[in-house]
Amino acid sequence: MPDPQNKQDLVQKMVFTTGEAATLCKVSQQTIIRCFDSGRLPGFRVPGSRFRRIPRESLMRFMRQNGIPTDALEPGAKRILAVDDDAQILELFEDIFSRDERFELKTAATGYDAGMLTESFRPQLIILDYMLPDVNGNVVCERIRGNDEFRDTRILFVSGVVNQAEIDALLSAGGDGFLKKPFNISTLMAEVERLLGLETQNSRSTNNVG
Repeated sequence: MPDPQNKQDLVQKMVFTTGEAATLCKVSQQTIIRCFDSGRLPGFRVPGSRFRRIPRESLMRFMRQNGIPTDALEPGAKRILAVDDDAQILELFEDIFSRDERFELKTAATGYDAGMLTESFRPQLIILDYMLPDVNGNVVCERIRGNDEFRDTRILFVSGVVNQAEIDALLSAGGDGFLKKPFNISTLMAEVERLLGLETQNSRSTNNVG
């Protein structure tokens, strides 16, 4: 097992060996090598050698796609931006996430404010209402997806007034998930944990939101 200092050094690295990637993913080095060689885990070979190297963003994307917690690579509170024009729902989000030390939350009530906060706060997850007073959530999503700086930002749409075709369109616009209002807190937290690659907590409330 690596000592605490080595673990800290590993967290700060931008490029990993297959052995380091295996440690972070808690799998064997041979599993990482197989995924690298098959193209499932993009990386590069060191010129003039057979050594494989895996960039940080590639490893994080691989971990999320395979349900592997990314806590080891993203220490500290996860940044969440909740966007909804219903003040009561925003207050409820604040209550939910302020009690959980894993998260740091900011809120917005319009698409314009969501765009400004995305730039300054750089959230790792955006909980985005579809029906906003200025622009719809799909427009906000498309603008965020158009900026390569936020390609790893997860977007969870929420709405109570859309049909399946509209849900499919939201996901096609770049959404990573969808929750229909009203939803309970346990369902919300399960989606948040899934999208952020967090270990699931056992105890959750089942109160409805929305």
